[in-house]
Amino acid sequence: MPLIRKSSTSPLPLLSGKDDVLRALFEGHAEERWAAARAAGGVAGGVKALGAALCLERDVRVREAILTSLTRMASPDAVEAVLPMMRAEIAAWRTGAIDALRAMQQAAWPYLPQLLADPDADVRLLACEIARTLPGEKATALLCGLIEGESEANVCASAIEVLAEVGTAEALPALERCAARFQGTRFLEFSIKVTGERIRSQTAGLA
Repeated sequence: MPLIRKSSTSPLPLLSGKDDVLRALFEGHAEERWAAARAAGGVAGGVKALGAALCLERDVRVREAILTSLTRMASPDAVEAVLPMMRAEIAAWRTGAIDALRAMQQAAWPYLPQLLADPDADVRLLACEIARTLPGEKATALLCGLIEGESEANVCASAIEVLAEVGTAEALPALERCAARFQGTRFLEFSIKVTGERIRSQTAGLA
């Protein structure tokens, strides 16, 4: 007689009402927190609670559920709940935040100017990835504004990488000025050269 393996997946916790959901989000075991994270977007105060839980949660699966719920909302409050994670010390948390913000697109776009001007170079660098989701003309304007005054070569490199993908011909003068400012920084000079050639090629193809 064959053995029948019992399912290792426990039934989802039954959460009824706002209080149950928010309590489980912070006080439940991992499975309860996961279920609460999925449900919290539909209760009053859920966005604020999800943002607070995101700063505390260590379980990878629960964090993913929190970010998924916030991404589905795609509201200014959801964006503001995710933004603090761009400063997290754990790289995976920063990556998760950027993925969520990129997915929220139009809700995240209004925050880009302040992120690209942030005093923290790491935040400016990460913000370039969000700009990748913008239409080409808007991405070009924002990223050119960044590289015109940026002092960190790595931040410029991140912006130029995005321009290579979505940039328009309006980026060419800014790229040339950036190359002049960072003359002798080989990796950046090479990146600017390749990006300029790519943009010119794309522009010629549209002519």
